[in-house]
Amino acid sequence: MALKGHFYYKWKEFKELWSQNLLLSLTISGVIIGIWLGFILRGQNLSENTVSLVKFPGEIFMQVLKLMILPLIISSLIAALAQMDLKESKQMAILTVGYYSVTTFLAIVTAIFLVTVIHPGDPSIKKQIHIQENTNISPLDTFLDVLRNMFPENFVQATFQRVKTVYSPLNVGFLEGNKFVNQTSEFKKEIQYVSGMNILGIIVFCTSFGIVISHLGEKAKLVVEFFVICEAAIMKMIEIFMWFAPIGIICLIAGNLLEVENLSDTAAVLFWYVFTIISGLFIHTVITMPSVYYFVTRKSPIRLIKGVTQAIVTTFGTASSGASLPISMQCLEENLWVDRRISRFILPLGANINLDGNALYEAVAVIFIAQLNNISLSFSQIITISFIATIASLGLNSVPVGLVTIFVTLNTVGLPVNDVPLIITVDWLLDRIRTAMTVLGDAYVTDAVSHCISKDLKEADRNNRYHQDIQAEIRMLESAVNSRRPSKVSLILPTPAMSAAPCCSRRRHSETILSPHLLNANNQQQHPLNLNDVIITKMNSSLHKINEV
Repeated sequence: MALKGHFYYKWKEFKELWSQNLLLSLTISGVIIGIWLGFILRGQNLSENTVSLVKFPGEIFMQVLKLMILPLIISSLIAALAQMDLKESKQMAILTVGYYSVTTFLAIVTAIFLVTVIHPGDPSIKKQIHIQENTNISPLDTFLDVLRNMFPENFVQATFQRVKTVYSPLNVGFLEGNKFVNQTSEFKKEIQYVSGMNILGIIVFCTSFGIVISHLGEKAKLVVEFFVICEAAIMKMIEIFMWFAPIGIICLIAGNLLEVENLSDTAAVLFWYVFTIISGLFIHTVITMPSVYYFVTRKSPIRLIKGVTQAIVTTFGTASSGASLPISMQCLEENLWVDRRISRFILPLGANINLDGNALYEAVAVIFIAQLNNISLSFSQIITISFIATIASLGLNSVPVGLVTIFVTLNTVGLPVNDVPLIITVDWLLDRIRTAMTVLGDAYVTDAVSHCISKDLKEADRNNRYHQDIQAEIRMLESAVNSRRPSKVSLILPTPAMSAAPCCSRRRHSETILSPHLLNANNQQQHPLNLNDVIITKMNSSLHKINEV
């Protein structure tokens, strides 16, 4: 009988665990099935239309997730900052940028060390593939584009377009007869709007808007409640739609595997290059970031990794940190109990300034191309590569890296660009891994910052509640003065201890009770006072306490 009860208890515990982690289990299964299905279908010589049909459900899944990015960023940033004090917002921003700067520096150091020791670039495997691409982009152009995008001239336009510096070819020559003579190709620099959401500009505007609302106090209460409700509604929509994630991930991974040509040849040629980048990402994820996290929080990183596993797996399947932003918020708030104001501020910001994965990838890729061409890099060139890789990643972190950031870095140090398509053939895999690492890095930063300022936030919340309670007392007193009723007035002045525990009904010694008859210090005589005098005294005391707060 006891054995039967034991098995029943274990079975009930297993069912409860399975129900709690059902979505995570289905998502992981989707990744495995997608890889298996992609390799199986590669041998069937499917047509291009068939491959498009295989990938189509995954594309719909990605589009719906991306649809949620803009309303989620706007509502979450404004709602979070509007409920915070300026001091806490400033402290949180400084800690976030400082933490990201340290981890990005360590990621670049790891990349340079590994690519120098392993030396994946063998000139014998080099393939000369010439491409026509704009290679005149300079680091200054990239940096200025970042600043331009931070301050958009039109908020509506920023939701679907961003600024980018482009160089258009300009043919120069003169006409002799029916032919152009001395024709040369020059490039004209132009600042254009290109398709793509300007995340940086939206974040800057929403951050400023939220901070201003927080200073308006009671006047902006309805506006704050509106954005809080919008945020809750969007998160509920995402929570429902995430049950379609396993199907979308299966189709995306299988479709990407079917689109890669000569998979075996590419793997053989670029094995050590892929091994170097994956090793760097692994070291940074398993050693560097957990060490920094433990140094700051003195907490086990395993707990955090377990809490955000759903976000990591979803990111690997979609290859988009922006698409997995809602899942990251949900994991941190529900599994790790991070204050929603912190997660809603740091995670959208981290999607644009967390450069660890991209900076590591850029540094390895550029040095790999130099090794392919038997070019020795000096220490100053390596430092330049690291700096430009970071700036380039900052400028284009919210969009797929592609060729642009690699071209910027190669041009800066004077390296050839003809070998770039060789490494792009494996970018579909590396992009998923480094994006998943970026999401985990955002989680580390968010939880670490939460650990540093959670006490200050709680103290500020207590003071705000105390301030609101005193203001409520003053309104009651003003109402009593206006009515001038000759009735007994018995008012309780709340203290910070009472505000922290409003459910407590027992009167504490710190409570101050006023009535028309006040006792003297020895509690022996009663002195009747005028009701208005009592109320005015009470109001002065309350105002004095407000100033102290």
